[in-house]
Amino acid sequence: MYIETVPNRGSRPAILLREGRREGTRVVKRTLANLSDWPPEQIAALRAVLKGATQVAKVEDAFEITRTRPHGHVAAVLGTLRRLKLEPILGPAGPHRDRVVAMIVARVIQPSSKLATARSLASATKLSTLGEMLGIEEDDEAALYEAMDWLLARQPNLETALAKRHLEEGTLVLYDLTSTYFEGRHCPLAQLGYSRDGKKGKRQIVFGLLCDRHGRPIAVEVFDGNTGDPTTVSKQVEKLRERFGMRRVVLVGDRGMLTEARIREDLKPSALDWISALRAPAIRQLVDAGSLQLSLFDAKHLAEITDPAFPGERLVVCKNPLLAAERARKREDLLAATESELERIVAATCRKRQPLKGKAQIGMRVGKVLGRFKMGKHFDTRITDTSLCYARKSDTIAAEAALDGIYVIRTSVSDELLSSEETVAAYKGLSRAERAFRSLKTVDLKVRPIYHRSADRVRAHVLLCMLAYYVEWHMRDALAPMLFDDDDKPTAQASRDSVVQPAQRSQRARRKANTKRTDDGLPVHSFQTLLNDLATVARNTLLPNVPGATPFERLTTPTALQQRAFDLLGVSPQA
Repeated sequence: MYIETVPNRGSRPAILLREGRREGTRVVKRTLANLSDWPPEQIAALRAVLKGATQVAKVEDAFEITRTRPHGHVAAVLGTLRRLKLEPILGPAGPHRDRVVAMIVARVIQPSSKLATARSLASATKLSTLGEMLGIEEDDEAALYEAMDWLLARQPNLETALAKRHLEEGTLVLYDLTSTYFEGRHCPLAQLGYSRDGKKGKRQIVFGLLCDRHGRPIAVEVFDGNTGDPTTVSKQVEKLRERFGMRRVVLVGDRGMLTEARIREDLKPSALDWISALRAPAIRQLVDAGSLQLSLFDAKHLAEITDPAFPGERLVVCKNPLLAAERARKREDLLAATESELERIVAATCRKRQPLKGKAQIGMRVGKVLGRFKMGKHFDTRITDTSLCYARKSDTIAAEAALDGIYVIRTSVSDELLSSEETVAAYKGLSRAERAFRSLKTVDLKVRPIYHRSADRVRAHVLLCMLAYYVEWHMRDALAPMLFDDDDKPTAQASRDSVVQPAQRSQRARRKANTKRTDDGLPVHSFQTLLNDLATVARNTLLPNVPGATPFERLTTPTALQQRAFDLLGVSPQA
């Protein structure tokens, strides 16, 4: 900032407060205030301050800060969204698109209800600069709901555009499913079903997420809360083949998703390749048939086998010693917990006052314990009208223990396209989709609680959360050097002796975790704490303390850490 005197023909010169910036070879000036009516001593004092003087009396009285709005986090998220050119994918320019963009940015910054989002955008509240940057300061929650309806109608085109951008023929596509509990009972999608959140007795919805091989979200679909995982596969196959026009992709799903029936009825008729895994009974059948010999793992952790029950498929058998030890520990803990509860039932049958009696009553108590810990297959129980005897089945326990740490990947992809190691790595890539669910549900974006009553509004809400995660995914990828995230994964993967071994963090990531500092000495942040730090870059409205003065705006000067974040994101808080 500086003070410039501009001559006026036939009148006294104008005294202007200006700032300048360089755009290429040009210097662009912007007038912040007209100081022509100021007394000369005030102009001289301000000029001295701007030149670095520190001994000017009452400099703080020269301006009044009339408003301060957090701005840096808005500039970071909105700037990233626009750098990704997401607005044209959403739809044609207009107020509905601007409202959708506002809801996406607000979901990344501070997840909240649509009513709270509308209030944060309002000019009367001014909790951030988001509303004024998008020109929607006077909207209410009804306008946001209309924008959600507009977005849902465009979902097929939007997902097709994302697929065209990130998917190509022959690529891997990750598909996984999750559920989230629902508040209320009036939405037809909300049903009782298997709760992955452990919320028994609560209604829920189920939604499936399609991601590219890096975990970047491409498409999302919402299902009734009582929908089984395998029944959702056919719609994803149809989406890949018909809507996205993909003729040769590899669908990666877990063993509960890509079942034998789904492979036979959905994937094979569509000529799509797949990568999945076998369930424990199928692995036991391979051992019993002699196709899988446990001696294979005496010298290595990975081997490829064939079996007549899986014609035209490759079976990649892996053994993870650490996983084996963990399963053995967990089994022993569950066995011990089961015995402890059964011993309490035995004591109840032997007590002097009102002992537990009757086969039915004792059996109900025993069944509840065995069902709780899922250890019924490992216990022999003998129940009479007055007693309970139990014992471990050592043979079944030993048979299960022999398969600890062993898992089998099944695929239709030839070894010319994917080696055994690459096949295992592709299946383990499902962890990226699971990471997306963690971010969507609990860590950052908080898709729940869901209060919408309309099924379409629920679908639009989940779609908004997916788009917010799309922006966050790219932000995390760019900001990884400043976050606790591992920004040197290729080195970490190269350091492993086998793809079967658990993933290791790189030396750089461990150094960041230990020192809490980046390589250039800046504090390491989580994604949310870095956004909170960027929010302190504020847009201030200043009013010169002279009659008739015009207010002007000034951004807080970013710190070194904040400027580093803006540079990594490729955005400017001034934009």
